[in-house]
Amino acid sequence: MHKPIFLDNLNLVFNKQTYFEDFSIQIMPGAYIAIIGANGTGKSSLLRIIKGDLMPSSGKVENNKNITFGYVPQLICDYVTLSGAEKFNKSLGLALADMPDILLLDEPTNHLDLQNRKSLMKMLSFYRGTLIIVSHDKELLKNITSFWHINNKKITVFNGHYEDYCNYMLQNRKSIENELKALSKEKKDVHKSLMKEQERAKKSKERGEKFVAQKKWLPAVGDLKASYASKTAGKKRADSFEKRESLYERLGDLKVIEPLKPSFTLNSKYASSKTIVSINCGSAGYKNRQILNNINLFVKGDDHLAIVGNNGSGKTTLLKAILKYPDIITEGTWDMPCSEDIGYLDQHYSCLDTSKTVLETITDLAQDKTLSEIRLFLNNFLFRKNEEVNKPVYVLSGGEKARLSLAKIAIKTPKLLLLDEITNNIDLETKEHVIQVLNEYPGAMIIVSHDMPFLEEINISNKYVINN
Repeated sequence: MHKPIFLDNLNLVFNKQTYFEDFSIQIMPGAYIAIIGANGTGKSSLLRIIKGDLMPSSGKVENNKNITFGYVPQLICDYVTLSGAEKFNKSLGLALADMPDILLLDEPTNHLDLQNRKSLMKMLSFYRGTLIIVSHDKELLKNITSFWHINNKKITVFNGHYEDYCNYMLQNRKSIENELKALSKEKKDVHKSLMKEQERAKKSKERGEKFVAQKKWLPAVGDLKASYASKTAGKKRADSFEKRESLYERLGDLKVIEPLKPSFTLNSKYASSKTIVSINCGSAGYKNRQILNNINLFVKGDDHLAIVGNNGSGKTTLLKAILKYPDIITEGTWDMPCSEDIGYLDQHYSCLDTSKTVLETITDLAQDKTLSEIRLFLNNFLFRKNEEVNKPVYVLSGGEKARLSLAKIAIKTPKLLLLDEITNNIDLETKEHVIQVLNEYPGAMIIVSHDMPFLEEINISNKYVINN
């Protein structure tokens, strides 16, 4: 067992951007901790600060010098000839070989297939040291008992299980939203009261002017009566504004996920009327190597199908064959939609043209729509301000690229949507947005994924298993 580690008033500032500040906590031996938050908030950096590989901008870490750390980063640059899963397993084996007091894992399930995921979960169930992970994987987070949530430059600590954490956040959100509703009603009541007071003030002022003319009041008395209601209502409005701003700040601290509001152009009844993918006795591969054979696959217009199998089994090759990639050689009978009726979304968002802006990306697909209609459409995908819609694609964050890719699917809805490991490297907020859109999508869907909770949430109806 290691001694407790103390994090004392940690601050991280890089390139004039503050990631988090004034974070203090004690890491006890045997703790299971998850660092969560949106991509780019400093989670990986915090891991390196704890290990001692990165100095904080201010503050200090105490008692971490004589502790054995095992560390597996998100990006493993060694072992260039190995697959992502093989790199991770080799790095994890080396990290555990020293019997570490503290194991640090950064997005460990990103490139793992079902078999490797099960192996990792089993290993962690037997690990008795201190575990600190950065992860967006809900299945992995079920084993955690303490959460450090980085948001709005703050780190909030919650002790309990992930389900308890989600319920806690949900209850807080409902409570604040109820307060906002009550505040909205109060604002309307204040406005009505102001209207009545102004009407009374108007009549009072008219009477005052009459009495001033008759030398019964001094002019200042008339002015005071006329302005009293306005000052009172102004104070109420100011108090209401301050309260509302405080509530919005609390909502920001909770990181409430704002929903997308997708609308699609594909008629769902038409989409489900026939089989749109039919592969009989098919094979697929490259010039000198066959990857898949004996493919028999049939997909109707509203089917949601998951392709599952170990890494390297040929799942992506099958998607490329359906997309008619020129370097893929196929045999057998392949009946599929034309390329214009197929949408494709992968973890790298390769469907986006990096030379265009957000607005240009959608405008090019919607020549029949006015600028105001396109702006309204983009608003539903949370691109609202002028600087947001005029952003070049190459500067977008991962979450923004995901939302724009989903917007492309909605503005010109394909009959068939192919998705290849889209939950790799995305944070919980982006994953929630992907789930929202896919649950509304009316066409056929073929998805490659190892993320079982994600597949359940998008209502996968069938699985096609690739063996050997």
